[in-house]
Amino acid sequence: MAQSTARPRPGAPHGHDPDAVRPHRPSNVTAKLIMAVTGGVFAAYVLVHMIGNLKIYQGAEHFNDYAHWLRTAFEPVLPSEGLLWIVRGVLLLCLVAHVYCSTVLVVRARRARGAHRRRGLGREAFTARTMPATGVILLLFVVFHVLDLTLGAQPVAPGDFRAATATSSDAYANLVASFARPPVALFYVLAMLALAAHLVHGIVSMVVDLGIAGGPRFWRVLRLVALVTGLGVALGNITIPVAVLTGGLT
Repeated sequence: MAQSTARPRPGAPHGHDPDAVRPHRPSNVTAKLIMAVTGGVFAAYVLVHMIGNLKIYQGAEHFNDYAHWLRTAFEPVLPSEGLLWIVRGVLLLCLVAHVYCSTVLVVRARRARGAHRRRGLGREAFTARTMPATGVILLLFVVFHVLDLTLGAQPVAPGDFRAATATSSDAYANLVASFARPPVALFYVLAMLALAAHLVHGIVSMVVDLGIAGGPRFWRVLRLVALVTGLGVALGNITIPVAVLTGGLT
């Protein structure tokens, strides 16, 4: 019986093809699943956070009591600020995973596309292409927001920022003082518009990447839900700096 005369290339280990493509880690499928799950966590958080923010319209006492409750929730089962630190830890882990997977997918897509760019794909393609830009705006906003209203770091926070104590919170006064600065209020509005765009496309992408399928009516309803959620969260939050600048909240 004849035997093969093929030999490995010089310098290559026996049985190893140097032209074989090594699989990427994480794979595109895994990266999209991670982004879908973490994106779902963020969507739920910003919706709940917006509802909490709107409590400011119930007055300083009620809003301060709500902020204080967040720090003391579930005591003594959890230590002081235990709930907040659990939420912060989950969000930070999700943020790192989301940003990393997003960067990986964007870089791979650009390498695969090369110099060519598809055109004429409509509005949905435009919102998809702006996802990295809106994501960067939101990341910068998160850093600013934490320095401003969580840590009270100068010069980001207002000069009369008052840190919470074990028995009280001045969240109302801090929020009003921060938004009384027009550049801060404008940046907040810009960030909320970026959030709306991110949510409108991200919610639909999340469902697609999780492998959920449906008919034309399902996708129409999903797009409507994404639009209402994105605009609802953004507009609900935007009313607060507008109310501060117009004297509705003092």
